[in-house]
Amino acid sequence: MSDVLLKSKQAKEISKFLVTVSTEQKNNGLKSMAKALRDNKTYIIAENKKDLEQGEKDNISKALLDRLALNDKRIEDMAIGLEIVIDLPDPINELMEKWDRPNGLNISKVRVPIGVIGIIYEARPNVTVDAAGLTLKTSNAVLLRGSSSAINSNIAIVSVLNKVLVEVGFPANTINLVEHTSRETVLELVTLKEYIDLVIPRGGAGLINAVVNSATVPCIETGIGNCHVFIDDSANIENAVKIAVNAKVQRPSVCNAAESLLVHKDIAKKVLPLIIKEYLASNVEMYGCKETMKFSDKVLPATDKEYATEFSDYIISIKVVEDVNEAISHIDKFGTKHTEAIISETSKSIELFSTKVDASAIIINASTRFTDGFEFGFGAEIGISTQKMHARGPMGLKELTTYKYVVTGNGQVRE
Repeated sequence: MSDVLLKSKQAKEISKFLVTVSTEQKNNGLKSMAKALRDNKTYIIAENKKDLEQGEKDNISKALLDRLALNDKRIEDMAIGLEIVIDLPDPINELMEKWDRPNGLNISKVRVPIGVIGIIYEARPNVTVDAAGLTLKTSNAVLLRGSSSAINSNIAIVSVLNKVLVEVGFPANTINLVEHTSRETVLELVTLKEYIDLVIPRGGAGLINAVVNSATVPCIETGIGNCHVFIDDSANIENAVKIAVNAKVQRPSVCNAAESLLVHKDIAKKVLPLIIKEYLASNVEMYGCKETMKFSDKVLPATDKEYATEFSDYIISIKVVEDVNEAISHIDKFGTKHTEAIISETSKSIELFSTKVDASAIIINASTRFTDGFEFGFGAEIGISTQKMHARGPMGLKELTTYKYVVTGNGQVRE
């Protein structure tokens, strides 16, 4: 029996247990998990160091190494994330709707777990903790398949969390991790409809497209983030510079970092030199249109290839546009329905942008970096959905549930 099949079967059995667990039990488990992360941070960081050393040998980019790296603060943030989830309302068994029919039947719509959720992700060992915490709170079993680049970190985290969960009454292997990281394990996992109810891929376009195109298990697309910042002609200059820089350089490896900057032609002379100066100070490589290139000989010529790329690095594409309509058309052509931002003081432009741009999140006069479960008040997140069915945007607790109808009668039969 393969590792994937074994772990999938275990997860299916775990799901039958979790559906019976009380909110208090789940919160006790989450509290123990947070404490375990803090108590074992030295061990986790040591195992993470092995992954970082291997990543450097494999010439992984600095941005991806940053995604992979763990330290005291990041482990503390993961622990805090679990504690935030404790304080959130338990959505399971929530009565969503209730009504009576003329024939005397009472119909209730009740929120329930999805079942077994498979999560396929790259680098970022914090996803291991986020996924474990959110699925536990929603009474879902989880099957994790991380990447080879983070395998030591993931094994360490899962072993620490599973150990304390057993101590507070949960079964062994409540959190299931596929430790074999070959491509074949992904292809097997996404076709196990008998055991897995939903697959969520998190990573670059290559991973997500491979999963979506191969899966027979229902799948939610997440994370491809070719995000734009559009600076309108009425934008506050100081805000525009601050936002354009933050959206790109605060953490360029994540999916809500800006990959493209669009600038209204009537403000370009005022704002682009300031932004380019800041980008150069942060060692951002820039690709731009002919108009953009006039402002610096450091700007390389941009083609559709650059405008369509999610760089996940200190690289950005720039284009000077005629107006908000051209910005919208550009985003429609190259965007990935993730997060799009407008910097403007004109209500008409803001309304047009908010209405016509097709994305899971529209940001007005703020950085794209706020499309995040923590920032939205969801606690951690399982991913940021760029699709339109079931879940869209940051996926918190309710997005990891479905519902059932409970119909109560007193002897009715249908004629």
